[in-house]
Amino acid sequence: MSARFDIERTPLEGVVVLKRKRMGDERGWLERIFCADELRQAGWSWPVVQMNRTYTAKTGTVRGMHFQNAPHEEAKLVTCLAGEVFDVAVDMRPASPTYLHWHGERLSNENATSLLIPPGFAHGFQTLTDNVEMLYLHSAPFAPGAEGGVRADDPALGIEWPLRIGERSERDRNHPLLGGGKE
Repeated sequence: MSARFDIERTPLEGVVVLKRKRMGDERGWLERIFCADELRQAGWSWPVVQMNRTYTAKTGTVRGMHFQNAPHEEAKLVTCLAGEVFDVAVDMRPASPTYLHWHGERLSNENATSLLIPPGFAHGFQTLTDNVEMLYLHSAPFAPGAEGGVRADDPALGIEWPLRIGERSERDRNHPLLGGGKE
């Protein structure tokens, strides 16, 4: 067990739920979002080479499911700073026994939970509130020519989104279905 994180394994090899432990007093609190030494126990073994922050205005919006192809795969540590999301990782490793299986977690500032997603997984989320802010730590820089994606509503994945899918980018709506074609 880590000093600043409770580590929970998921059914998908390498996908880990991190519960951040807040330390505080009457002034407020402090929580650690990243510590290489402590997160090594959870499986994080990569450098942090990029950080991104997103803002999503409307409840029900889905961003994803995104990944980077070889040799630009990336690990992500995903944290919700404001609002609440249903955050999903999909195993895209063809040789894995959990290939195309997914795992979802509710992330929010209130539940102090992050999701560690290793290379080889698609990632996306659905906003469960308005005005969501997310923070991503990446193990590899974004490589535009290596980006890939799968449809969040692909029947081959069967992701059980908590809400009806609302807004999506044109790119996310137009990823091909895993069985081929488009709906």
